[in-house]
Amino acid sequence: MKNARQNTIIELILANDIETQNQLIEALAQAGINSTQATVSRDIKELHIIKELSPEGKYRYAPAHKKELQNHSTRLKAIFREGVTSCVCAQNMIVIKTLPGLAPAACSAIDGMNIDTIAGTLAGDDTAFLCMFTSEDAKTFCEEIKSMM
Repeated sequence: MKNARQNTIIELILANDIETQNQLIEALAQAGINSTQATVSRDIKELHIIKELSPEGKYRYAPAHKKELQNHSTRLKAIFREGVTSCVCAQNMIVIKTLPGLAPAACSAIDGMNIDTIAGTLAGDDTAFLCMFTSEDAKTFCEEIKSMM
């Protein structure tokens, strides 16, 4: 139910200029999905929906992923420049050491880039593990990380 509702929300905001949560609740109701303001508010937060300026000069809801994709490289470089202390490669794994509390941010930024050579990431407090598909992928990405530091 939640996934269907959230998918419908994305479809609605892409197809319509929806300015308020009440308009979104009404559009959901017209699509056959009854929802409360609290639920829609949580969905907006979980989906990282933002308000953007429409060509007509009004603010409307929009999925943030378009802007996030453009900003991932900048965010990743900032995180790595300011928070990563070391990076080593061990076969197809990369171990990244960060300042305390920054490993989740590093993994989140990497995950958001949808790099197809990464099998997965795991973050602790100050250590992140990246599992790559091949040792060569790990070496290449580790060098990229070092160049961002």
